[in-house]
Amino acid sequence: MSVPAHIRNVPRPVNTVVVDNGKEGPNRFSVRERSGTKYIQHGNPQPRNGKVIGHIFEGKYVPLHTETASEGPDMLSYGAAAFAHSVSSDILSDLLDIYPIKDACTIMAIAILRVIRPSITAERIATHYRRTFVSRYYPGLALSANTICTFQQKIGQDGKRRRDFYQKRASSVMEDHHIAVDGTLKQDNSNVNDLSAFSYKARTKGCREVSILYAYDIEAMEPVCAEVFPGNSIDASSYAAFIRDNDIRKGIIVSDKGFPPSQIKKELEERPDLHFLTPIRRNDMRIANNDMLSFEGVLSGVDDHVVYKKRRIQGGRYLYACRSARKAAIEEAAYLARRKKQKDFQPENYEKKRKTFGVIVFESDQDLDPRIAYLCYEERWLLELVFKRYKNDECLDKTEVQGDFSLLGLEFINFISTVLTCRMLKKAREAGLLEKVSYGELLEDLSSAWRMVDAPEDPATDDKHWVHTLNYVFEELEALGLSRPVPKTKPRKRGRPRKDPKESKPKRPRGRPRKSNQSADLL
Repeated sequence: MSVPAHIRNVPRPVNTVVVDNGKEGPNRFSVRERSGTKYIQHGNPQPRNGKVIGHIFEGKYVPLHTETASEGPDMLSYGAAAFAHSVSSDILSDLLDIYPIKDACTIMAIAILRVIRPSITAERIATHYRRTFVSRYYPGLALSANTICTFQQKIGQDGKRRRDFYQKRASSVMEDHHIAVDGTLKQDNSNVNDLSAFSYKARTKGCREVSILYAYDIEAMEPVCAEVFPGNSIDASSYAAFIRDNDIRKGIIVSDKGFPPSQIKKELEERPDLHFLTPIRRNDMRIANNDMLSFEGVLSGVDDHVVYKKRRIQGGRYLYACRSARKAAIEEAAYLARRKKQKDFQPENYEKKRKTFGVIVFESDQDLDPRIAYLCYEERWLLELVFKRYKNDECLDKTEVQGDFSLLGLEFINFISTVLTCRMLKKAREAGLLEKVSYGELLEDLSSAWRMVDAPEDPATDDKHWVHTLNYVFEELEALGLSRPVPKTKPRKRGRPRKDPKESKPKRPRGRPRKSNQSADLL
């Protein structure tokens, strides 16, 4: 098709030709450069057209530009993603020792997105992946809803690799660290999950649940490993299997009353570096037989008034009895309030109960300082905070998946999200930020810190690569070590600067200078 003369006459680069594509639109008349000459036998040489370098549109030559955002966005949300990424290097390293690179990066990307965007659904993960620096830390990932569902199934099917990861983490626990073990129930009404069942509590609520057991390093303040059990399983029966599956070989396990040591007798015998500290019930006969309520001292270094008694019993084990004055007052007030409401107060029952208000008795296979034994159990509440973060801060109180393998894969990724959350909370607390804002507000502030993707890897507050970031957000980034602060200049003093006395000129003597005695000098 011939090109109209008014199109051919439009000024354009030399050695080019206009070609009519024949299709209506702004790109109809393409400008192609001459790439060479084609020689024809017994004929005249013919020019050879090269690539398109522009178009003729509206009577003007328009150079060819790359497609809009062909290389992705030029700015992304930085703060929250960088915060989570700053505490995740060793987790990625452990994953890379076990999983292929792409699988390890996919696990980390999904886990971080579930931390910085609580309650995010699988359909929205790809959107937030593309708008945050997570796509820069772990590039080239496919995170559609169908891809994530298939990926979680594969993670759930490979139980050996999950166990290898948990065992790797458990082996790094220090021998003198204390490990708290407890479980939480999570709603799961799937009809195709064999792990979903009615627990004792769930029957009253009318919903099925699954049981998730966690081991928590009290000193490191983060989870060590986790495992999913059927919702109707008893904690004590799951206890031994949890230790064996995750190969927990060292540390002191601090458990609740639902975990009797008799359930793990074999595991303790096979693991000489593994010990236990477990509270016993107040009606246990060993308390009366060893006169454990006759206290012998007051604990020091405890934020409470606590009396204690320590006694070695048969079998080489130890009992530690502690009575908190604060908890005793609370329990006594609650007991009297119930008796008043039900109008069934009996003096003999009150006298019997009054001796045990605020009392907790531990059993252990180690000779511990009573103060250490008490503090270990008191700090076990950190695991309860983990479950609270798991269900509230991370919005992981429901499974939202179908199939046992999908559930196992989902909970593995959720475990990593929980570890990241614990570390981020610890880092924010140490930086003093949680005294000013809540954890959720901090993530919102950091998410508003956008940064150019071609910016230097070492961010600085004054490097001119930020996008409309507020000053108080910069202060939070600097406190977390995510941005180098601006060097502060010393304030300039008012008035004339004082001279150094050593540099001042010597004063000129007053009066007329004394004449030298030349005759005396000659002598």
